Amino acid sequence: MAHIQGEQRQEVEKRSTAGLPHDEIKTLERIQERALWLSTRMIDHANRERENLDGLKVGGHQASSASMVSLMTALYFNYLDAEDRVSVKPHAAPVFHSIQYLLGNLDKKYLTQLRTAGGLQSYPSRTKDPDIVDFSTGSVGLGAVAPLFAAATRRYVDAHFGPRPHSRFIAIIGDAELDEGNIWEALADPATDGLGNVMWIVDFNRQSLDRVIPGIRISQWRAQFEAAGWHVREIKYGSRLEEIFALNGSAPFKSWFDDIPNEQYQSLFGLTPAEARVRFLEGAPVGTDQFLSAFNDEELFEILTDLGGHNVDSLLQAFAECDAVTDRPSVVFAYTIKGWHLPIAGDPRNHSAQISKVQIDELRARVGLTVENEWERFEPGSAEDALVRARGVALARPEPSVDSKITIPITTGMKGTGSSSTQEIFGRVLSEISRDEQIRPYLVTTAPDVATSTNLGGFINRTGVFHPEQRRRWNEDPILKWAEGPSGQHIELGISEMNLFSLLGQLGLAKDLHDQGLIPIGTVYDPFVLRGLDAFIYSVYSGAKFIVTGTPSGITLAPEGGAHQSTITPSVGIELPGVVLIEPAYGQALDWLFCDAVAHVAGSKVDTTPDLRPNELAFYFRLTTRSIDQMPFANARERLGEATLRAQVLAGAYRLVDGRAALAKSDDFAAPTVHLVGCGAVMPEVLEAAAELANEGVIAHVVDVTSPGRLYGSWQRTLKQGIRTANTPSFPGAMRPIFSERAPIVSIHDSSSHALAWLGSALGAPQVAMGVDSFGQSGNIPDLYKIHDLDSGSIVNGALAALSLNS
Repeated sequence: MAHIQGEQRQEVEKRSTAGLPHDEIKTLERIQERALWLSTRMIDHANRERENLDGLKVGGHQASSASMVSLMTALYFNYLDAEDRVSVKPHAAPVFHSIQYLLGNLDKKYLTQLRTAGGLQSYPSRTKDPDIVDFSTGSVGLGAVAPLFAAATRRYVDAHFGPRPHSRFIAIIGDAELDEGNIWEALADPATDGLGNVMWIVDFNRQSLDRVIPGIRISQWRAQFEAAGWHVREIKYGSRLEEIFALNGSAPFKSWFDDIPNEQYQSLFGLTPAEARVRFLEGAPVGTDQFLSAFNDEELFEILTDLGGHNVDSLLQAFAECDAVTDRPSVVFAYTIKGWHLPIAGDPRNHSAQISKVQIDELRARVGLTVENEWERFEPGSAEDALVRARGVALARPEPSVDSKITIPITTGMKGTGSSSTQEIFGRVLSEISRDEQIRPYLVTTAPDVATSTNLGGFINRTGVFHPEQRRRWNEDPILKWAEGPSGQHIELGISEMNLFSLLGQLGLAKDLHDQGLIPIGTVYDPFVLRGLDAFIYSVYSGAKFIVTGTPSGITLAPEGGAHQSTITPSVGIELPGVVLIEPAYGQALDWLFCDAVAHVAGSKVDTTPDLRPNELAFYFRLTTRSIDQMPFANARERLGEATLRAQVLAGAYRLVDGRAALAKSDDFAAPTVHLVGCGAVMPEVLEAAAELANEGVIAHVVDVTSPGRLYGSWQRTLKQGIRTANTPSFPGAMRPIFSERAPIVSIHDSSSHALAWLGSALGAPQVAMGVDSFGQSGNIPDLYKIHDLDSGSIVNGALAALSLNS
């Protein structure tokens, strides 16, 4: 500061920043400089040097990464412990991988494989990246709340299985992510209250993808966080700014620095230092110009751009302050510069901008590297090398423990008799399986304020509702015992399906993140599965295992009307990777399938059907409140034998009625044949149609599809195997005993007709697909089935149409 007037210079020189020793700060600054270089160069190489085979821009986010290097340097090279878990904002993936490389956790070859198949993913991925990622990010807002729900899971695990080693759950998020509604849903839910081991760090660079954000919403966000019970900390000023603000006469300057419009401040970065001075002083209060005259243009520009989010010592002090607040989560707003220390700093269009080759060469020289050593780690024996090696050891995680295997029965022993709905039977099966003391401790249920109306009441009566503290019951309900305390095994949520799937996802990763496996089960009204779809996808993409029950479903929820009648949710269950859609019609089938799903989630699955298991993570049961007669299933069990029937139920379908046995004629070899393929609540109408067709001399085999997802997956695997080996695809094993005759198909489903419309292709036969292809309305089941062609008469007409296609 050669041009500061003597008295002011002495005052500045007297001041020092409390915290780390000066030499350690300098070492961290050199490490952050290397992280900046590696992340910037990684993106540059991917876009400029790698062969481009398809003409598409590879992309990457040099500016967004640059705004994060100080934050992540402070975290990984000083603050974090081995047990801490961190979610890194999507666009900072190159910084994360650079740091993992410096720590010795990533092979150097991957630095030139950003956004390649088998290389580093565009955004941090638990399941795709070669280095260890705690939380996948990419769909903004979801990675932010993942550590919050992970901390809620840790609280549950500690209460039930004993305390784990202390962990902090940290999310580094972009300020624009705070526009996502799921952020505020998560903050507002009582299930996330009081989590003092949670810290969010907001990269407050005041730019979004499209623009410099008009105005600064920090006051609004602070108020919202504080209203949700969070501790809020701002890091706005770097150490040099704090020193200047402490000088006599600085008040006008500080006032204007705080009040200057964001757009005006951001415009400084595209100007020369002299132009920046003039721009900054536009609109400034009296006295500001005079005070700043003590600094030359270059000094002033450095001062104006000295924000706290790039001051490692200030960051560490703020993190320590958050650690001291143990009764609530903390959020740190770290003011940063998008594109920090790059030529594109602060540019309104820098989000996806790339710096030029000349600028890369200049940056390489600035950090003291050459083309020959640009990808190397620090010089052995240097202070930087010693620190990164020590941190690599400090952050190394112990091997996870080996869970004792629990034995899951293949059935709870429940026999479907009389007339029952699948929702009712689900509640009974869950309650029954929780009687097993070997299984019960691992079961945990959750629901967004629909626990009792989705038949979780029996389980809740048996196990209680989870709360960190024992709570008094003020009302005695003879039917539902809503007893809250640390031993409870149901986690009640507010009405947020995003929170439901976010929590299920973290409960389903409990083994990985908390070294304790769980069996998570969630319930939700089926139409509102779609409201939580983004979090559903995120959780499965992250590798979480859980069970979710969508009930009631379809137009079968007749009086509720179109707003509550789901039609396209089966498509989600069939098409979402890792998800198994299960939609049984009968109680015994549901019992077998549920026990099978519990075994799979628990990691104790041993099955005799080897082609069913690839990549099954989440089990989606789509159920209804329609009560149907259980006798047809009992008849099928008697005909096929229990072992054979169970195997076929688990595989996805079985023949409920053999049409030849049902046909009265003895010379049935000449009779026309059709497969009536039903799924879920429509089976009574399918059976009625089959009986009517039999009376007309038609062989109508009735097939009950218990898992459209497994059946579809079985077909696709055989197809892909044939394609990849250049062989004729084999007939899917799960379908062989069910569709033993080549005949036209009629699919009937209380959902969009296209959910089962692939069967004709799979079997090489004509198909008529019948389902719900328009919005529903209030009414009774017979009326609505008639309107949507799901009544028995329409099914008969569909069968005749299918037979005509076969002629």
